[in-house]
Amino acid sequence: MGKIISVVNQKGGVGKTTTAVNLTAGIGLAGKKVLLVDADPQGNSTSGLGINKKDVKATTYELLVGNAKIDAAIVKTEFKNVDVVPSSMNLAAAEIDLIQLDNREARLKMALATVREKYDYIFIDCPPSLGLITIDALVASDTVLVPIQCEYFALEGLSQLMATVRQVKRLYNATLEIEGIVLTMYDGRLNLTQQVVGEIKKFFQNKLYKTAIPRAVRLSEAPSYGMPIQYYDKRSKGTIAYNDLAKEFLKRNRRGM
Repeated sequence: MGKIISVVNQKGGVGKTTTAVNLTAGIGLAGKKVLLVDADPQGNSTSGLGINKKDVKATTYELLVGNAKIDAAIVKTEFKNVDVVPSSMNLAAAEIDLIQLDNREARLKMALATVREKYDYIFIDCPPSLGLITIDALVASDTVLVPIQCEYFALEGLSQLMATVRQVKRLYNATLEIEGIVLTMYDGRLNLTQQVVGEIKKFFQNKLYKTAIPRAVRLSEAPSYGMPIQYYDKRSKGTIAYNDLAKEFLKRNRRGM
């Protein structure tokens, strides 16, 4: 049965979608079958995997409100072992539409249940908020992966996110755990970076990934070409970092089995 991981950070611009797309691609290249569910109304994971939103018939929105089955929403990408459930701006209305529905916190969990057997890993790229869509993703997930930028305010956001995770665990999903924390836009020369890393290690020593993602121009360029970094520039430092992160992720998960 495939493991479901939510990629979450309620703060925008921290490398959440970049991590979702490129980690998924790295795991696919390592030979594992992966599904990326784009649960962000901005749809950046969808376009980052080369999917034209105009060509999409069903999206995460249709899954959440019950207007489509997941098999109709899954799109095969041109990247090895990677499928995607695309998003669209319709998803912005889901928070309102879900309020009227039964089992509103478990809609995504019910949708994904029928395809878990087909994938080794299912990642959910969550919106930059702690609203109902993110709650739905956390209820559906086994674990939570948190990309975090090395800056002071990131620590504040991390404590809010952990409070939400604890609440979801208490109310809806007793087995939810932290998969890990990934440092993004990392620059080890800065004193602030070292301070933030020190604070994270105090509270999440075993959950912090050794692989940190550096600031890199090529990482910023790749989405506009609809490609993960591994396909856009095989030799870039972003490619090396995300492939290392994929290896570390798979090693941790082998150990946990």
